[in-house]
Amino acid sequence: MISTLEKEITFRFLKARKKDGFLNIISIFSFIGIGLGVAVLIIVMSVMNGFRTELINKIIGFNAHITVEPYSSKINIPNKSNLDLISENLILSNKGEAIIIKRDTSKGIVLRGYNSQDFSKLEIINNKNFEGNKNLKGNFISIGKELSISLNLKIGDNISIMSSSSVQTIIGNLPKQKMFTIVSFFESGLVDFDNNIAFINLNTLEEFFDFKNEERNLEVYLNNPQNIENQKLIVQKIFPNEFVYSWSDMNRSLFSALKVERNVMFIILSLIIIVAAFNIISGLTILVKNKTREIAILKSIGVLNKSIIKIFFLIGAIIGTSATIFGIILGVLFSMYVENLRQFLSSVFNISLFPEEIYFLSTMPSEINPSSIFFISLCSISITIIVSIFPALKAAKLDPIKALKYE
Repeated sequence: MISTLEKEITFRFLKARKKDGFLNIISIFSFIGIGLGVAVLIIVMSVMNGFRTELINKIIGFNAHITVEPYSSKINIPNKSNLDLISENLILSNKGEAIIIKRDTSKGIVLRGYNSQDFSKLEIINNKNFEGNKNLKGNFISIGKELSISLNLKIGDNISIMSSSSVQTIIGNLPKQKMFTIVSFFESGLVDFDNNIAFINLNTLEEFFDFKNEERNLEVYLNNPQNIENQKLIVQKIFPNEFVYSWSDMNRSLFSALKVERNVMFIILSLIIIVAAFNIISGLTILVKNKTREIAILKSIGVLNKSIIKIFFLIGAIIGTSATIFGIILGVLFSMYVENLRQFLSSVFNISLFPEEIYFLSTMPSEINPSSIFFISLCSISITIIVSIFPALKAAKLDPIKALKYE
């Protein structure tokens, strides 16, 4: 417990005095350094969380949340199971690799096959950037906006696609080739998807690649695609003899890299707080030196060593805690209005701080995570508490007789 006397002396020592000018400067820099360190950490973590969320939304907006692939036999979908509780759509599909040919240009693509009714349910087809007809029948094809630009294609154009399967002729086996009519453009926001994937009718794809109906995949679209691991286990139990994978498995290396980058940024930026916190040691050490006479008087009137430790420990803790609170307020406000600030700086200085053509995002994303703020605050306060221990112990060890003698 902290006594009234300890509180009074702590706040008295915290008050600025003219002769403590240099000490006040150190305390101010410690306060500002810790506050800015906490604010920068919150801002960076919020922006990185925003990027990660935007990336996940783009990936799960284009791919199936969970895909079930058959090994040898056709997938049997149970009438009633836990699958109905976690999923909002079950769609049969198939895919194959082919070559798209337009005049003298050729490019490898992945063809995904869907029934016309299922194709219209896809999220990528129902977003605002989709152009054209949602009816995917016969020899109709839907391609990415990026691919249409690179091959100079428009809706209504005919393109030739070469299959990896072959057809027997009098001169030997030749790859299958078929003409398709472009009926729509989609745009996911990720160039790898828009430039390398196209959609055609499921029956047309199976005929084009000589696939059987038993080889169809089952795409599961979940109510909550974020909590993917637990729901993947549920699907795996329903289909124990099939190969089950999720959008997270398909992009594991990417998200592992993002996680490593996030952790490294946290460690590097935490050094700002550590450096600022060490200023507290300097400030408290000078304070102990300046308050030698006061400490000696307190000891001579019977104040215990543990009370002296508490007093100087509290001074460091108050500086660190108040600086952390200041940093949280600054960081949260900056994170909330980071896009407004970006627009302001871009208009004032006529520079592009966040080029859309590079990041494929129209705004700077920011997602404030309360658990991250709590962890950053805990680290900041813990560091300032730890660095306050040494000066507090030094003050307690002061000999009152020698101190009064030299004072």
